[in-house]
Amino acid sequence: MDRTVKPKLVVVGNGMAGMRTVEELLKLDAGMYDITVFGLEPRVNYNRILLSPVLAGDKGADDIVLHTREWYAEHGIVLHAGDPVIEIDRQRRVVRARSGLEVAYDRLLLATGSTPFILPVPGAQLDGVLGFRDLDDVDRMLAAARRRGSAVVIGGGLLGLEAANGLLRRGMAVTVVHLTDSLMNQQLDPQAAALLKLALEQRGLRILLGAQTEAILGEARVEAVRFTDGTEVAADLVVMAAGVRPNVALAVDAGLHVERAIVVDDTLQTYDPRIYAVGECVQHRKATFGLVAPIWDQARVCAAHLAGLGHRRYVQQATATKLKVTGIDLYSAGDIVGREGSEDLVLRDRRAGVYKRLVLAGSRVTGAVLYGDVTDGPWYFDLIQRGTDVSSFRDRLLFGPALCEAA
Repeated sequence: MDRTVKPKLVVVGNGMAGMRTVEELLKLDAGMYDITVFGLEPRVNYNRILLSPVLAGDKGADDIVLHTREWYAEHGIVLHAGDPVIEIDRQRRVVRARSGLEVAYDRLLLATGSTPFILPVPGAQLDGVLGFRDLDDVDRMLAAARRRGSAVVIGGGLLGLEAANGLLRRGMAVTVVHLTDSLMNQQLDPQAAALLKLALEQRGLRILLGAQTEAILGEARVEAVRFTDGTEVAADLVVMAAGVRPNVALAVDAGLHVERAIVVDDTLQTYDPRIYAVGECVQHRKATFGLVAPIWDQARVCAAHLAGLGHRRYVQQATATKLKVTGIDLYSAGDIVGREGSEDLVLRDRRAGVYKRLVLAGSRVTGAVLYGDVTDGPWYFDLIQRGTDVSSFRDRLLFGPALCEAA
C-alpha cells in the first residue's frame, strides 16, 4: 500500500491508556495508519502504577519503562515527547503542539489522563508541595527524603498510603492526614480500615483521621500544615494524594461534549465521530475511571473501532483493588457497601490478623473485602464478575475455593 494514502492517527497523550490502545491497534492492523504521538513528559511511556515501588526503592525508573524509543521507531510511530498538544482545530482536523508544530489527523485519540487535585488552601503553591503522579514527582520526593525531615501526606486512599509507605521507607517521619474517619473508605469497610490503620501505625506512620487541612504554612517553602481545629504538624514536604481530576481542558476548548470528563459512547467515540478518547479523561455512562483493568478494556474496544472492526462494545465491570505496601495484604472487589436487602458474611481471626467480609445479594456475591489473607481474592472476584449462583456452597464461601468446590 502506498504510504502517502494512509489515514493519519494522532494520539494526544503518551501514557498507559493511549499507548495500550495503539498496541491493541497494531495487533489488529499494524499498517493501517500513520501514527503520531504527542506527550507532555519528555520521556517514553512508563508504567505509572509502579511509581510506588520506585519511590520505596524496590524498582528503578528504567524498570518501569513500557515502550522504549526503539519500539516507537520499529513500529513507524513518530513520538513528540515533551511537546504537548495545546489546541485541536476540528474544522481543519489539525492539532497544534506547544512548539508550534501542526499535524493533521483523520482520526484523533485523546488520552490526556488526569491531574492531581491540589487542595485550594493558602500555601498550596509553596515549594515542597506536590502531587504523586509522575516520575518528576518521585524524583522530588526522593530529593526531600535524602534530607530526611518530615512529610505530610494529604489523603488516606490507595495512592496516599503507597506514597506514605515509600517516604517512610526512605527515612522520613510521615504523617497521613485523611478527611473521613476511616482509611481507604472507598475500598474498605470500617473494620478492615481499623486493622489497616493499626498495621501502618506499628510500622511508624502517624495517622490523623477526620482532619481537614486549612492552610500550608511557610515563607518560601513549606514548613507546616495547619488543620481546621487549629492544630499544626511540621512538614518539609507535603504530598497531595486527595484524588485526581480528569484532564479535559483541551477537549473543552475544542468544543467536545464534556461533563465531569469527556463523554464517550460504548465504542469510546466522542460526540465528534473522528475523535475517540480512553482512560482517566473519559466519562462513560456517568462513570469515570482510575483503575487499570477498565482502561485496558477500553483500549481493546477503541482499537477495534479504529481498525474498522466495529463489533465490540465497552461494558463496565466490577473492579478489584490491592494495596502495594510490602507486608500488608489487602484486597477489595465489587460493591463493598451493599444495597438494600444484601447480606454480609464475615470471618474474623484476631490472632492471625485475618478479616474477610463478603457481600451477597440473593444467591450471588457482589463484593469482597479481605485483610491479612488475600489468597482467595481473585476467586471471589471471578464469582462477582460471572454472577455465579453460590447457594449450594454458601455456608462454606468464607473458607475458599477448595472447600466450596468439594461441595
